[in-house]
Amino acid sequence: MLSRRSSARSRARWRSATLAGVLGALFALLLATPHTAAASSPAAQETAAPAADPTPLGDADPVPDEIGDIEEGEAFMGAGTLIHEGPAAEGQFIAPFDTSGVQGIDVSHWQGSINWGSVRGFGIQFAWMKATEGTSFRDSSFNTNYPAAHAAGVIRGAYHFARPNVSSGAVQANYFASNGGAWSRDNLTLPGVLDIEANPYGASCYGLSQTAMRNWITDFYNTYKARTTRDVVIYTSPGWWNSCTGSWNGMASRSPLWVAHWTTGSPTLPGGFGVWTAWQYTSTGSVSGVSGNVDRNKFNGSRDRLLALANNTA
Repeated sequence: MLSRRSSARSRARWRSATLAGVLGALFALLLATPHTAAASSPAAQETAAPAADPTPLGDADPVPDEIGDIEEGEAFMGAGTLIHEGPAAEGQFIAPFDTSGVQGIDVSHWQGSINWGSVRGFGIQFAWMKATEGTSFRDSSFNTNYPAAHAAGVIRGAYHFARPNVSSGAVQANYFASNGGAWSRDNLTLPGVLDIEANPYGASCYGLSQTAMRNWITDFYNTYKARTTRDVVIYTSPGWWNSCTGSWNGMASRSPLWVAHWTTGSPTLPGGFGVWTAWQYTSTGSVSGVSGNVDRNKFNGSRDRLLALANNTA
């Protein structure tokens, strides 16, 4: 199955290839142009100069057809990063990863049917899966994945893809808690996750100021805790957090951090956080029981510490 992740990456690579082709053609044209003609026309030189120094692709806003390729309700973890950063996000594909320690995955309906017994047999100990997005969308595979992971002995939890421009943090936290984000102390249920990352449908910070974004996150956190007694886990990337919250330290003492940094080295932390609890180190991992690419994650600690997080005994 061709995943939406694969499509996003293909578009990013196509942009790079297209840009390279255009620059190559311009270079060939310049070589073919008589030198004396170019030297005799300062105006022509001034006109041609910008083509030799194009705006870096990573600095450009996503073009409309790329944004439109993900329909509302279809976002997945890392979707915003792939769309807004394009090829810059893909430095992950060149080296093997350290898969030691307590390993996990995160999934949504884009992974299709999952054999959770095979996943557990592969050594995966925990998984978070998409439950909701905004206030109108529930993942179509959640009601299958959630109990199946539990039955296979995978410590599992749910995540909510935030849409801060759609409704308040409180409204979305209630929607999440009522549609898969609840918690119980049963050795196999992790606290819910707030997936707060670049907007895959438009402007990266959802049109909110840094202060407004901080307030939105606080609103979600307070409401989720009131509903479940748990501190919601924050999933984010360093670049987005620093840009859209101003490297805010207001959640560091309250929420466990799940950092998205696709690299073979140690992850870079968002400003304001001093330690990570979980680390998403690639979006192109492979795991027995899952067809195609899947996000791979590592827990910062032993299995006993993972169980303590699940049971709220840390």
